[in-house]
Amino acid sequence: MNLALKIKDLFLIVLIYFGFCQPNFAQNIDKNCFKTGADRPELYLPFLENKTIAVVTNQTGLLKDKTFLVDFLVKKNIKIKTIFAPEHGFRGDADAGEHVKNGVDSKTGIPIVSLYGSNKKPTSEQLKGIDLVLFDIQDVGVRFYTYISTLTYVMEAGAENNVEVIVLDRPNPHDGYIDGPVLKDQWKSFVGMHNVPIVYGLTIGEYGKMVNGEKWLKNGVQAKYTLIPMQGYHKKQRYEISDKPSPNLPNDKSINLYPSLCFFEGTQVSVGRGTTLPFQIYGSPWTKNLPYQFTPKPTSGAKDPFLNGKLCFGENLSTYLHDLRELNLDWLLNAYKNYKNSQQDFFLKNLFFDKLAGTDELRKQIIAGKSENEIKESWKSDLEKFQKIRAKYVVYED
Repeated sequence: MNLALKIKDLFLIVLIYFGFCQPNFAQNIDKNCFKTGADRPELYLPFLENKTIAVVTNQTGLLKDKTFLVDFLVKKNIKIKTIFAPEHGFRGDADAGEHVKNGVDSKTGIPIVSLYGSNKKPTSEQLKGIDLVLFDIQDVGVRFYTYISTLTYVMEAGAENNVEVIVLDRPNPHDGYIDGPVLKDQWKSFVGMHNVPIVYGLTIGEYGKMVNGEKWLKNGVQAKYTLIPMQGYHKKQRYEISDKPSPNLPNDKSINLYPSLCFFEGTQVSVGRGTTLPFQIYGSPWTKNLPYQFTPKPTSGAKDPFLNGKLCFGENLSTYLHDLRELNLDWLLNAYKNYKNSQQDFFLKNLFFDKLAGTDELRKQIIAGKSENEIKESWKSDLEKFQKIRAKYVVYED
């Protein structure tokens, strides 16, 4: 990179951080001023020139004009050696938990390497000849949504192989608040790698800064990490996202309810996979006192949905109009109270519920008949400790 480009880059970053086009967060926010990291090529293209790069992205990696990031980079003559695809695949059409296959992008001819399944972390061989990894994925700001785990492994592999990682930041639809139990070490998994609450109140770019700064990568290594920030972003504002982040989060309603309803994935209760309202309804054959009825059936986003073909009784939350700024445990507690099945326990025997919660305490509290207020009070101390960590990595108006 030549000196002129370095000076220009520095000047633009100074403008960003010292008030250029920043919203008055107490008043109306100028959405015309808002840009994602991907829509600020003047900040990241200088890093990519004369480099061989890999891109970690999916169907959400779009610019404002709906140009796909990879296509945009190819037109700019950026040399892309590999596309790494996260859970749900490069085009975002794979089921949750489905192994994503390697392949070739039909439009550009660039090889696609899956980072979901047995190969969640780029290998040294896969990073051979790559100078830099560019990461651009729309996240939803919830600990058990796996894109932050993919970012962690990409950063870890980058640190171990001397490959820089650049993150193009995007909005967090659950930004500006924290809630839920903080994960305990014994429950770490791909749906929860770090000691953070379920809702952690950071963009994916800020989250990467935290992982790096707290030395949470394996053996305490730190990646060469660059965040391309958004312009005109505020954490209390909600922004339109580029595309649905996964097949069963098709719209804002599903995303809004997701942190509260995903607990059901560790129970005998369906969250509507295999219906037109995924993560907007819940129910089971054993909660017959609840008013809403639905029957899960195979769909493009749920080829073999849980409780496939079985009549379920539950609640329809698709008309729930509130923008949730906290976890709602009422639905979970209500389903547990109304669950009548002598053959099977409410919670799955594999204890996936505890992996999602990040602790076994929540399950035990529900069984013990604790109220929502009592449960949330038990989170308070850990949330206060996490808030002190989080505060060190907040980039945007909070």
